[in-house]
Amino acid sequence: MGSRNVKIIQMEEKQIINKNIYNTIDFYRKYGEKGSGSLKINLQELGFKEDDIVATGYGKITVQVDGAEHIPEIQAHVKGAIYQTGLENFTLLDIGGQDTKIIQVRNSKIADFMTNDRCAASSGRYMENMAHILGITMEELSKHYKEPVEISSTCAIFGETEIIGRIVEGYSTERLAAAINYAVYRRFSSMLKKLKSDSIVLSGGGSLNDAIAKIIETELSTQTVSLSEPQFNGAIGCCVK
Repeated sequence: MGSRNVKIIQMEEKQIINKNIYNTIDFYRKYGEKGSGSLKINLQELGFKEDDIVATGYGKITVQVDGAEHIPEIQAHVKGAIYQTGLENFTLLDIGGQDTKIIQVRNSKIADFMTNDRCAASSGRYMENMAHILGITMEELSKHYKEPVEISSTCAIFGETEIIGRIVEGYSTERLAAAINYAVYRRFSSMLKKLKSDSIVLSGGGSLNDAIAKIIETELSTQTVSLSEPQFNGAIGCCVK
């Protein structure tokens, strides 16, 4: 249960048989009911038995999921990435809705990790807001990384003001989109350099931005690995733990 979306994966014998993704607030409104002190998820409404559920993410503690086993989000994402790639040594870069996680994995175990959860400038929410300002889709934003306009602000709020100023100066949408993608990269680049591996696995909704992968490969001279189900990676990790 993430900050922006709730992802549900159903597996049998480690094979995906069903998957769903919901806007987090819509999900809570549809499947939530008043519990003892916080929202309670109606598992029967979802069609699952209590002993079927393993939960992770922001919502695993703040929302009641009776009978669910809870596992740490870092662990879930690593297990999901190992399952989806078959790799044992890599760095996982998870670009979520409101934070970014970087996890170094050695011999299929967590060696080190860092998170950026104090600023939204390296998150999917930042990219969504900036794409909205430019009047383009997230798909269009993800195409551009060449000739970025120089923008200095690393703050999600002040960055909006700076981009508007660059629009007034007459810069093209393509160069402004590239600038936004580079701004995202710069926000987590120091952490990624510290925990760098030969293979960098990208997960989370933000990893659907192809320009981010191109920038990482160019700047760090390393290969990136895309997942077949990047947004469901944490949920998959819950199932294959």
